[in-house]
Amino acid sequence: MYQLIKQILKTGIKTEEAPLPDEAMRVGTQRLGADILRIFGGALNIRHVDAGSCNGCELEIQAASNAYYNIEGLGIKFVASPRHADMLLVTGPVSRHMVTALKRTYDAMPEPKLVVALGECACDGGIFCSDDGSPEGGGESYASCGKVSNVIPVDVMVSGCPPTPTAILQGILTAISTKK
Repeated sequence: MYQLIKQILKTGIKTEEAPLPDEAMRVGTQRLGADILRIFGGALNIRHVDAGSCNGCELEIQAASNAYYNIEGLGIKFVASPRHADMLLVTGPVSRHMVTALKRTYDAMPEPKLVVALGECACDGGIFCSDDGSPEGGGESYASCGKVSNVIPVDVMVSGCPPTPTAILQGILTAISTKK
């Protein structure tokens, strides 16, 4: 036991610094002002919706919540109700069965609301592209509406299959940052 405590004291806290926002991820021209950050009160509540993903993105979201990346240390937490959320984090292509649920979740969120599409499937259809492999279809088929922006407006897209926890944090911070 003594050796373990000695090792803990010697090693210290091992977390990464928060990544800087990446303006390349921003979709719209709308910029968030300091008043929105003031409204959030220094904390950000996120509602996550899995619209039909393979759960790869969810594993990386969970990794972003572990002690190494420490997303809660930045004042970011996940909530169960969209009525308490400032941001909607959507993963996967939107299946036809999830269209109504996604729209209701988006509509239930108070203003100002942010939407982040997470992963290739949510951004452009990913592996659910058209049969010829071209991304023009956006993943649309009899069972899928494709990318999230086909259903609700998206502020930031985080690509990757799945995106790393650092990219997820970067996308979230990009959504709430102001243009300098």
